[in-house]
Amino acid sequence: MMDFKKFSLGFVAFFILGSCSKDQSHVLSGFALGTTYTIKYNAPIPVNDLEIQVDSLFFKINRSLSTYLPTSDISKINSGDATVVVDAYFREVFEVSKKINQLTNRYFDPTVGNLVNAYGFGPKKPLNTIQQTHIDSLLQLTGMHKVRINNDGNVVKDHPFIYLDFNAIAKGYTVDLLGELLSQNSVDNYLVEVGGELVARGENRITQKPWTVGIDNPLQKGDNRTYLAVITLTNKAMATSGNYRKYRIDPQTGTRYVHTLNPMTGMPVKSRVLSATVLASSCIEADAMATALMAMPLKMSKKILEQSPYFEAFLVLSSSTNSIETYSTPGFQSLVLN
Repeated sequence: MMDFKKFSLGFVAFFILGSCSKDQSHVLSGFALGTTYTIKYNAPIPVNDLEIQVDSLFFKINRSLSTYLPTSDISKINSGDATVVVDAYFREVFEVSKKINQLTNRYFDPTVGNLVNAYGFGPKKPLNTIQQTHIDSLLQLTGMHKVRINNDGNVVKDHPFIYLDFNAIAKGYTVDLLGELLSQNSVDNYLVEVGGELVARGENRITQKPWTVGIDNPLQKGDNRTYLAVITLTNKAMATSGNYRKYRIDPQTGTRYVHTLNPMTGMPVKSRVLSATVLASSCIEADAMATALMAMPLKMSKKILEQSPYFEAFLVLSSSTNSIETYSTPGFQSLVLN
């Protein structure tokens, strides 16, 4: 399953409680990967050349993984160039994708790129009308088991037209890399966010409390922001996915297509799940799992969460009364502030 371009600000709003000291609290923010990013960290002085280091990292990620950049490695591979030797970024994202693909019974699947484009959620021109014959043909180009990396570092595809799309995992991976960058600069207390995906390490030393983050209400309207839950986050990553804001209307049939697709059927997912927030040790895994939880049947999602010791989750569900219900794992619930 793929969760394509997540809306710019994501579902997650993070904030720091209490006052701050200009001598110890530092913030770097900007625009990258088609969304916003914010880095909050505590240190005696600002990290030297941090903005340059961050921009360099974003450049490398785009050069490796952006389907919106024609000269990127992934774009060349998708165009049929079998000579590309993938870098460490591509390899790690590919290997984690394989892992989560197996864990989620194939519901997380970055090979749905052709379907993503067909429905109008990718960089390629969408089909004017989507018929079952189109879907059936594109499903032949879907499946992580049809792609591998050989010993020379080349991507080998069972069919040359298989199209990889890592947009549902790349932001989470970038969050992890930004956290590692801060750690390499001797920063132990930080909160990093890219497009709603985030990682927290240490604590907010200004308030002497854990970092605090809020989960948006998906049914809120206008600028009146409300939260369904506020949690503390220490040495954890968090990612949120949803399908109620991103959709496409077929101009000929009027059919509304949401951006979460079932990689087994090739069809948009019809589900009660409005959003899925996942906690994990790494943001790359949290990002992938949040995407999969949007595609899986709810019963399967709960079963996987109950059996896995690596993930905690908070699901927002629609109800028949036009309101919402929530489901949370015990580990997630233990972090909720009363």
